[in-house]
Amino acid sequence: MSGIDRNDAVDRLEQLVDTVEDNRMPVPVREVWAVGDVALGLDPVERLDVYLTKDVLVRDDSESTSSSADGGRDEGDPDARFRASHGIRGVGKSVREDWASEYPHLLRANENGHAAPERCLAAHLLGDDEPIHLEVCNSSFEDNVTQRLCGARAREDYTQLLDPRGVCLWADGIRSDEAFRKLRESELALPTLSVALEMLGMDDDEAEAAARELHAWRERQEGATVRGDVV
Repeated sequence: MSGIDRNDAVDRLEQLVDTVEDNRMPVPVREVWAVGDVALGLDPVERLDVYLTKDVLVRDDSESTSSSADGGRDEGDPDARFRASHGIRGVGKSVREDWASEYPHLLRANENGHAAPERCLAAHLLGDDEPIHLEVCNSSFEDNVTQRLCGARAREDYTQLLDPRGVCLWADGIRSDEAFRKLRESELALPTLSVALEMLGMDDDEAEAAARELHAWRERQEGATVRGDVV
């Protein structure tokens, strides 16, 4: 894998933040983080890791009347409408009705045929062949690092870990120009993955084993990938 030129990787991160700022998203997004290799100053960056904090859509904030998938106007049940047109349940419940009506080609479902917010976000933000991994959760990055660490250790599956070395690029509508500058100029002083895991409470041997397993999992990924969880 040849990787992405560092400046191109940071440019791509800026484009992702632009899209979150300027476009209607399938669910509200609260934070965008750059994680792992891109935060270390590596050049090239083999894969771009991004973390999004989203809200769980308890109540759809779409306008009451939105464009239907065929371009008309429809005030009926969006769940029934998209089940009929796309075979996907949950529009208006797990993803916004007005987003699905504006971007029906980006609507994605999980294995149970229910609209999947993380897959919809990936479809909206990423190209299929881009070497980008997207993590999506309702919990903030810093809180979820700890949650996922506990879960990975309990299941002895270190591929479930979140790389704790992250930098917040955008939160609650505010972009961090300083974070982008430091990324572009490789000014962030972050430890190796194993040392970062030790700082979270792992002993040396476990941290080394966990880092090797997570690195190996990353190397097996190709193109755009996404993983979502709810805490």
